[in-house]
Amino acid sequence: MEGYFAETVAQGPYTVIFMSRDSIELEIFKNIYHSIAEEMGAALRRTAFSANIKERRDYSCAVFDSGGEVVAMGDHMPVHLGSMPMSVRAAIDQCDENDHCDEDNGGLRPGDVVMLNDPFRGGTHLPDITLVAPVYIKKQGGFGRGRRLKPDFYVASRAHHADVGGAYPGSMGLCREIYQEGVRIPPVRIMRAGIMQRDLLALLLNNVRTPEEREGDLRAQIAACHTGAERLREVCLRYGLDRARKAAAELLQYSEELMRAFLQRVPRGIYRGEDFLDNDGISDKPVKIAAAVTFHLLRRRPRHIVTVDFSGSDPQVEGSLNAVEAIAYSACFYVFRCLMTEDVPATAGLMRPILVIAPEGTVVNARSPAAVAGGNVETSQRIVDVILLALAQAIPGHIPAAASGTMNNLTIGGIDSRTGKPFTYYETIAGGMGARPTKPGISGVHTHMTNSLNTPAEALEYAYPLRVWRYSLRSESGGEGKFRGGDGIVREIEVLSDAEVTLLADRRAQGPYGLNRGKNGAPGKAKVIRQDGAAETLPGKFNVRLRKGERVRIESPGGGGFGE
Repeated sequence: MEGYFAETVAQGPYTVIFMSRDSIELEIFKNIYHSIAEEMGAALRRTAFSANIKERRDYSCAVFDSGGEVVAMGDHMPVHLGSMPMSVRAAIDQCDENDHCDEDNGGLRPGDVVMLNDPFRGGTHLPDITLVAPVYIKKQGGFGRGRRLKPDFYVASRAHHADVGGAYPGSMGLCREIYQEGVRIPPVRIMRAGIMQRDLLALLLNNVRTPEEREGDLRAQIAACHTGAERLREVCLRYGLDRARKAAAELLQYSEELMRAFLQRVPRGIYRGEDFLDNDGISDKPVKIAAAVTFHLLRRRPRHIVTVDFSGSDPQVEGSLNAVEAIAYSACFYVFRCLMTEDVPATAGLMRPILVIAPEGTVVNARSPAAVAGGNVETSQRIVDVILLALAQAIPGHIPAAASGTMNNLTIGGIDSRTGKPFTYYETIAGGMGARPTKPGISGVHTHMTNSLNTPAEALEYAYPLRVWRYSLRSESGGEGKFRGGDGIVREIEVLSDAEVTLLADRRAQGPYGLNRGKNGAPGKAKVIRQDGAAETLPGKFNVRLRKGERVRIESPGGGGFGE
């Protein structure tokens, strides 16, 4: 055991033993891998074309080991990061399938980049395009016929593209099937041996409203993957490939043991949570999401300490509020990661003690060809609310009241009268954070599965034919309590060209729940102000045509209160 140490922690009915390298070296590698993912994100942000990525930072980057397990994530979008491993797995599996039918083209080679967005093949919803690239450290002796070598690492970048050719500008409107939501991309190589596949790129760009912006954002994602690959090569040159790969494996094991140690301290039992989406946008019927979180008895060392079972959730719906399995998994990853201290490595090891059951055909694991645009942004938030509601019974001193519970997805598109070209604007609007057991919630902040920013008024007005009339906190919208929930936001935008406006939002029928007798936050509102000044109240999910000079006003929900 030379060079190693064993840290013994008594937890529950058995003892957890951490076997690791020198703790200092493990901490160094944890920060190295995390810094690579962060630098990937910085490269993507600096080189992107769209305001959605440059300003709102609606992207995520991560580093994976040779088996496709996530080793490090940037501090980016939780809904992206928890689901991205399924995209990497889909890219790897697709190449393995090719091995059997075409030995000369099978397997990911140096310089290859796989692109995908298919929610039923590892994606989340169609606007989120993921790029996956293999990283080879050692020089290879050639890829002869039938010879496939395994990459040493993988890197991946995901970005929300402001339009992917859906029926509505921005590709985030209400639809009944996925074919209406945009171009559906299975895992395909956008680059082969470092060469852009221009025919494939042309096929994509000819089916979107803003091709120059889409190409610029895709090339920025490629640059991010290139940055990650180069930094991994530099790390392996400095420390050695074997040492770097061994540290990656130990980070997975270390984070798993830390999660096990935490979960063993939670009282055993079954804790249930249930909450509703207002509707699916097609009918008025509320959509139930239910979770049973079971902390199993620890008579022996089990593989899974916790099971999160969504079997009580409603069947998949007609509208676009369906989530795919990757989203349910991502929400679970996010919640349990938040229960840990900040310095715990965010690796795939965290989920090894946790089993997620999301029955196929339900709103949390829909079957193709269900519409899923809103599942990524709205249903994911409600899944988090439900899990937290269940955990509030188990560890009440650690769980806050419900946050705004919606991303308020606003898209505006049309022909820019200044240029005569199509434009598509997309953003999510922040709300109030739920009050915490010891302090109030934060006002006007993106919470839970979103970690983006609002587009600054100056950038929005420069890039689009839009004018910001009002941007303020929504006073007194946070729920009352010993600690008050954070306030939502009021955002009012005028269109300077005729435009299509869509909104995918929730928490309109009932505000975010309070905890420990705290009051609910105020529900959200939406209005359209016509040219004559008449105000028209609209539901949380709508599509409307605005004429030049008309305005849309969104009032986002406040967070729930905590305590009497």
